[in-house]
Amino acid sequence: MERLRHLARAGPLDHAVLVQEAATALAALGDDRAGLLLSSRRLLERHGASGPLWWLCARMLCSDDPRAEASACIEEIEADETPRHLARELPPDATVVVLGWPEVTVPALARRGDLRILVVEALGEGVELLRWLRQTRVDAVDVPQPGLAAAVGVADLVVLEAAAVGPEDVLAVAGSTASAAVAGHLGVPVWVVAGAGRVLPPPLWADLVLRHGGPAPWLAAQELAPLALAGTVVRPDGPVRLPAVLPPDCPPAPELLSAGLERG
Repeated sequence: MERLRHLARAGPLDHAVLVQEAATALAALGDDRAGLLLSSRRLLERHGASGPLWWLCARMLCSDDPRAEASACIEEIEADETPRHLARELPPDATVVVLGWPEVTVPALARRGDLRILVVEALGEGVELLRWLRQTRVDAVDVPQPGLAAAVGVADLVVLEAAAVGPEDVLAVAGSTASAAVAGHLGVPVWVVAGAGRVLPPPLWADLVLRHGGPAPWLAAQELAPLALAGTVVRPDGPVRLPAVLPPDCPPAPELLSAGLERG
């Protein structure tokens, strides 16, 4: 329980780390369904913008063996093939725009030595990614936020990473909508990277959106971007060309829903 309390109080974490830590802690409650539900809800109150955390909680709550399901989720996150598919699909010698530090996208960029990466500053992570890419001998350029549109204008591709994906929108780092809209206007392709556990069923997605909303959305670290602005979604089993329907990665788990959505 102390581990769960610490995790609930923790600041922003990579999705993979969050799933690994939450799965290990929640597995201890595998025989206590009420405790598992209560702890899952508390974690989602604090980290409700993480699609993979919703995926983990939903799968554990809907499983006959929550402990085994927790282990399976950890294995799927660790064995996520999305970076490998992305590295294979990226066009040769391309100039690619990314925002912040997209954790699933970065390993794919590091696998390729022929790309030029335009790193748009977001959440204070752009400089760190720039330094890391250069250390791995990837051609990377720092782009301040005001230069986002200009960067898209000279790019061959915009790659956005999803924290979660719903039927019509993607939750991604702030600046994603602007970059995708400019790309659409200029005819630059937009790809969405949606690693393991990112695609949610409509009820869970609606609850995530409800929790994400606030009186000052322009101050939020993440934003909702229309999926219609993208042409391809890269998933653990390979690329999906839109407007194909993306099947959800987990069951809807109605017990996780907020009271308002339960009544609806």
